[in-house]
Parts: sequence; C-alpha cells; structure tokens
Amino acid sequence: MEKYIGKSVYKGTAIGPINVLKKKDSVVKRIHVDDTDAELRRLDAAKDATLKQLGELYDKALQEVGKVNAEIFEVHQMMLEDEDYQDAIHNMIENEKVNAEYAVAVTGDNFAEMFASMDDEYMQARSADVKDVSNRMVRNLSGEEQIDWNDMEPSIIVADDLTPSETVQMDKSKILAFVMVHGSKNSHTAILARMMNIPALVGVPVDLDMLHNGTNAIVDGKEAVFYLDPDDAQLSEAKEAQQKEQEQKKLLSTYKGRESVTKSGRKIHLYANIGSVSDVAYVLDNDAEGIGLFRSEFLYLGRNELPDETEQFNAYRQVLQTMAGKKVVIRTLDIGADKNVDYLGLGQEANPAMGYRAIRICLEQPDIFKTQLRALLRAARYGNLSIMYPMIISVEEVMCIKKIVEEVAKELEEENIPYMIPEQGIMIETPAAVMMSEELAELVDFFSIGTNDLTQYTLAIDRQNNRLDRFYNSHHEAVLRMIQMTIDGAHKHGKWVGICGELGADTTLTERFVKMGIDELSVSPSMVLGVRSKICEME
Repeated sequence: MEKYIGKSVYKGTAIGPINVLKKKDSVVKRIHVDDTDAELRRLDAAKDATLKQLGELYDKALQEVGKVNAEIFEVHQMMLEDEDYQDAIHNMIENEKVNAEYAVAVTGDNFAEMFASMDDEYMQARSADVKDVSNRMVRNLSGEEQIDWNDMEPSIIVADDLTPSETVQMDKSKILAFVMVHGSKNSHTAILARMMNIPALVGVPVDLDMLHNGTNAIVDGKEAVFYLDPDDAQLSEAKEAQQKEQEQKKLLSTYKGRESVTKSGRKIHLYANIGSVSDVAYVLDNDAEGIGLFRSEFLYLGRNELPDETEQFNAYRQVLQTMAGKKVVIRTLDIGADKNVDYLGLGQEANPAMGYRAIRICLEQPDIFKTQLRALLRAARYGNLSIMYPMIISVEEVMCIKKIVEEVAKELEEENIPYMIPEQGIMIETPAAVMMSEELAELVDFFSIGTNDLTQYTLAIDRQNNRLDRFYNSHHEAVLRMIQMTIDGAHKHGKWVGICGELGADTTLTERFVKMGIDELSVSPSMVLGVRSKICEME
C-alpha cells in the first residue's frame, strides 16, 4: 500500500483501477520555409479545423456540464482568434521564415509563460488553456491524430495534468476520479470536475513512470488522500464512505422546494453566489431562494476595455428577470488585489490586498462608478435588486457613495430615463467596518459579511500565501466575535445582515451563525441544499 497526500477539488470517494495517461511530448522542429504564403495558408486551414473541433467540444460540454462550464471552449476559441496571438504567429512565419508548427508552439509557450507569471490566480490558470489551444493547433498542422480518450475502461484517471478539452472528451461514465500531479484548484479542469461531481485531487506527488495501469486504488476526496494498492480494511472503509455519500445525495434532494426554516420556526434566507449571468441556471437548479452575491467584476475581466452602460444594464436586467422577483444582490466593481485588469492601469503594489482596490477605485475614478450605477438603477425596475458596496472602512465613504448615487439619479431624471433607487448595503470585510458597524448601520439597508477578507485582515494573513496555511484559521475566535459584533450592530438599527464569504457554507458553523442572529447565508449553488438541510435539522 502506498499513500499520497494532495489537495481536494471535489470531496467524493472513488474505488477502482488506475489509468495512467502519459502525453507524448512531441518535439516541434524548426524548419526553414521559402514559401511563407503557403505556410500561412496551412496555418489558416489548421485554425479553421481547430475552431471546428472547439465548437464540437462546446456542444458536448453543453450537454454534460451545462452552459456555464461549456463556455470554457468559447474562451479557447477567443484565445485562438486573439489578434496579439495570431499576429505573433504570423510575424514569426513571415520574418523568420519558419514552419507554422514551430511558430505556433513558440508563441503558445510565450503566452503561457506570460499568464503563468501573473499575480492573479485566475490569469495563472489561463496558462494551461493557451497551451491546450496551441497544442491542438500543432496537432492539426502536423496531421497527428487526436487522442481518443473514450477508449478506456472505468478507471481513476492519473495524469500530470489535464486540459479542459481532454476532460470533456472523456466518457463521463468511465471516469471514477481524477488524480493530477500538478494543476490548480482554480483551473477550468478542477471546475469541470466539481460540476461533473467527480472526485478529484491535484498536487499529488506521485511518479507517473512508476505506476502501472490496472493497479487498484482509492481516492478519498474528503481527506485529499490517494491510496495505491489498498488493503482490505481500507477498501471496506472506502465502500462504506461511498454508501454514505449516495445516501446523503438522496437525502439532500428531498430538501428541494422546502423553506430554510429551523424546527423552532426561525427563517434563514438562503441565497447563492454567482459570477456571471449564465450561472443563474445553476442557482435555480439548486433551489436557492435568491442571489446574495453577484460578482459584477467578472463583466470587467477577460477583455481590453471597460463594459459600457448598455452592456451592464442588459446583464443586470437579464439576471433580475430570470430570478423573477427573487432577491438579487449585486456587488459593485471589486477589482484589485488578486483580480487585476491591465486596461485600468492599476500598476504593481507591494501589498495589493491592502491597496488600490474595490470601492477605493470607484471613489477615485467616479466616471467608472457612475456608469455602473446608472446601469444598476435602470435595471432595478425589472426585479428585486439590492446594491452592495465592497471594502468599506468608514462612514465618510458611505456618505460619499450616497452623494454619487443621488447625482446619478438626478442625471437619469433629467434625461427622462426610467430608474429606481433600490435597497443599498455594504460588505463588512475589514475590522474597521466591524468596529464602526453601529454607525454604518444607520446609513445603509443591510450588511453582508465577506468572511474571506475579514479573516485575512483580522489575522493579518495573506490568504493567497500557501506558506501561511498552517496559521490561517477561519474559525479563529476573533473572526467569530467580529461576526457577532457586526450582527449586533446591524440589528440595533433594524437592518438585516448576511454572510457571503466561504464561511457561509461551512455547516460546522451554521448552528452558531443562526444562534448569533444571522438573517441570510449566501453560498456556492452546489452547497445550497447541504446548508438548508443543516438549518432544517436545527431546533
């Protein structure tokens, strides 16, 4: 028996033989070409073939993992058609007179390295995507056959890493689990694994060359452990865990359509967190009662310019209309820290988590803020909207925001554009906001506690720094006391308060939160039914 510790992506249990996928490292040779026009025609043909394949993958993913996750392949298509990417390839062929395979491979490596070197974890994860696109192009140029991932028996897939396209091409019914030596918990592949409810581990330090196909194994997603050649006792324990997981799934499905109410009659509003318009379908499928956090910054990411008022208005209106009267809390632009966009020219900071981010950008660049507020106030007429402002530390900031909202309302009034001023609240993410909670509650309609940032600021620990994992304790009593102070400050002035950070989905704390007096919990859509069951079981 061998035991390896990794990081869990999806907390399920799998038992079965391993299938080690070793990808051939095809060496792309540099070849001098005289006819660059012919080479560019080859490139265009390969590009068309690649776009077609990505379109087919999109259709397949749409059926298996839904629109939200199928969009991965739309992203790949956009990467392929990116002007900078294509120009770099064309310039290499024309100026250096090299073959298309070499130009694509070098350009892909350069772009992948660029993404990998970025501070933003999301952008780092895009490194694998651009490599995937480039490798597909190279295979199409060289006439190499695409790998048939379906030609396998049901097994635990063990690989160095897997690209999203490889994951989607596999027959879901034959995948027992994923075990990856590398990869990120935030990669598209990890997201797909979670969406497909397939147990998955990343960062497992196993030597692929020492593994043999067919070796029996266990993947324990809960404890993030990979067992090779387990003994009878371990197998028995894993089978028992699987049985419990199946029973739990059946049990959770019975909570669909029920209210999130304790046995004593205490009602908790149970909402979901989303990052895009397309995520709404997942919210409804998991029976969330509303949206407690719509991260509007995703409208600003992955592009070269700010979204205009019309684009934002259409996105907000669509979410509101789809939710059909259920509450939708939209957070205003929260860029900075680990979410950066080049076109805003935010620059490098020694400590970005405490730097120029979120509401600070909006107050320093009011034109950006006003555009978003105009879209929000216009959209408010189409549903049950609440606006939420992030990273607040003072009464003065709230007063300034209210003044800008009044200015926007006046402008819309003068332009005869229909609008409505909705409920407005703030995120409590800093100890300063906690300590000022009573004064802040007088000025707003609600609080939503962002426990991720509140924890890092309270403990003085950068949550992006893996070296500090042993010191990072989201259950720290100081954090929990901060939450209690916030609830008390809000309730003193008759305002509701929720939690939209990761702690909201921590069922070991649900009972304590309810006893604290929390009014709302907003969690990942997949966690809604689990949290509801916990609430309903409480006295």
